[in-house]
Amino acid sequence: MCIFCKIVNKEIPNNTVHENEYFLAFHDLYPKAPVHILIIPKQHVDCFQEASAEMMGELTIFIQEVAAKVGIDKTGYRLITNNGQDGGQEVFHLHFHLLGGGQLTWDHSHEDAHNFI
Repeated sequence: MCIFCKIVNKEIPNNTVHENEYFLAFHDLYPKAPVHILIIPKQHVDCFQEASAEMMGELTIFIQEVAAKVGIDKTGYRLITNNGQDGGQEVFHLHFHLLGGGQLTWDHSHEDAHNFI
């Protein structure tokens, strides 16, 4: 059983922000921004590539509710998911990082892009 399934099953405690029958949002233990929330489906789905359109539609509404609840819906936020090993996914349970609470930086450099062409 993956770590997020253990969190859903309440085997591992978390700092819940928002929850419904299908999804759970909680504070990341190692935040990368003033607001850093992890958002997961309660049903195990390995990655974004395996997510159904129906689930993603419901998840969109849930994520918008979370952003409003933590007060970043008007100021802006970044929503990130990593898909698969090459995409940087470390926990193979679909999850989104909701980052906000201040001006977020972004490295727009492309100096190493030639290594991937």
